[in-house]
Amino acid sequence: MNRIMCFDIKELGNQLKELGMLVVQDAVWNRVSRNRERRVATRYYCDEFHLLLKEKQTALYSVEIWKRFRKWGGIPTGLTQNVTDFLKSPEVEGILGNSDFIYMLNQSAPDREILAEKLGLSGKQLGYVTGAEPGSGLIIFDNAVIPFTDRYPKDTLTYKIMNTKPEEAVQQEDIEKKAD
Repeated sequence: MNRIMCFDIKELGNQLKELGMLVVQDAVWNRVSRNRERRVATRYYCDEFHLLLKEKQTALYSVEIWKRFRKWGGIPTGLTQNVTDFLKSPEVEGILGNSDFIYMLNQSAPDREILAEKLGLSGKQLGYVTGAEPGSGLIIFDNAVIPFTDRYPKDTLTYKIMNTKPEEAVQQEDIEKKAD
């Protein structure tokens, strides 16, 4: 059995997108079920998570996953840059209420207001996600709210591989071309 599965549905048209997301969610649930029998934990990372909350069926399935996965040895993780879209979903309460760990970076003013209400954050705590430098923000773990700053060294191979800043990638390519 493959240890890593990756689903990419970006090429699906609008008419197939919801069905594709449901198929992926069902495949993940089946893997969690099989792994539970084997006593193996399953990690589920869903990028652009807000997209699952736009459609009623996938939103309801997502809440079910967040509520039940831990009991079955699953560890769900939702990633999104579009917090406003995420927070607009009526199902968000069921997901946030079943999330033990939240990692927040810089947030816009409207998002901060909603997050403060939903997560019970104080004005001082919100200061850590207001105009925050890259790699700085808040970690919420159970009832603990922890400010952090992670200055990752830029002169490492890991930074080069994981960097998502296009302008830095182009600069690096130019440097490498000149060195050749």
